[in-house]
Amino acid sequence: NYESKALKRNNHDKMLDGRQWIASLNRIISRSGLPVTLQGGEPLIHPDFVEIVNGVRSDIEIDILTNLYDKGFITKFLDIAPDRIRRDAPYSSIRVSYHPEQMNLDELIKNVLILKDRGYSIGVWSVFHPSQKEKIEKAKKKFLKAGIDFRLKEFLGEYEGKMYGHYRYKGACDKKFRKDVLCKTTELIIGPDGSVYRCTSDLYEGRDPIGSILNPSFQIEDQFRPCDWYGHCNPCDIKLKTDRFQQLGHSSVEIKGEEVENLSLEEVEEVKKTIAEFNRPI
Repeated sequence: NYESKALKRNNHDKMLDGRQWIASLNRIISRSGLPVTLQGGEPLIHPDFVEIVNGVRSDIEIDILTNLYDKGFITKFLDIAPDRIRRDAPYSSIRVSYHPEQMNLDELIKNVLILKDRGYSIGVWSVFHPSQKEKIEKAKKKFLKAGIDFRLKEFLGEYEGKMYGHYRYKGACDKKFRKDVLCKTTELIIGPDGSVYRCTSDLYEGRDPIGSILNPSFQIEDQFRPCDWYGHCNPCDIKLKTDRFQQLGHSSVEIKGEEVENLSLEEVEEVKKTIAEFNRPI
């Protein structure tokens, strides 16, 4: 039941080459609907990106998260058959991140359409940051007018003294306490050097990994693990999000403990209304 997230950033200087990635990812036994997601950072800067995507077993589905900011990225995609990055899902397999403060909107639309017109499953997502709402709303209209699937993601974290986002566990990322809990992830989180982590927080904070995909004897274990960092969780781990069927109520980790407080069913329903509102059609 694990979704694999590979090429995520961490503090290590080492990076697996294409041959190592292919051999390691091809050991994964998965099923339809549970893709290997190549993300970062920016996965397309890997020198063996095309080799990796084309070299992974055809029964392993692949999703790609990219900024698509470099024209050379288009060429890389064109060396991969569109059907290799396509699966039966209610959202695109190539998901482009739009950052209004850093990107040329018209250029991005042009690049997305190049791939879309060639049959690639591609859409654009943008984090609805409080300081960029007006720009993002205008961009949304232009993307939709161009026939591009555009969706918003909640901004997670603190901005001007206010905490944004909806989280499955109350206070888990507020950094106001630190407690011992048991935690289990639904994702296989892999760093650029092949290290495997309990959660995104461990990866970004440079904590020790639990193993490496380079180790032939490494096995995925569906179990709760002790953690003494509860209260300092990464928002990506505990945000309330949709599962692969686009049903809200899922989070990347499941946490158990005497003082762990979950959102109530009523609160989850309120979150559904909020998310539906900012993804409303224009």
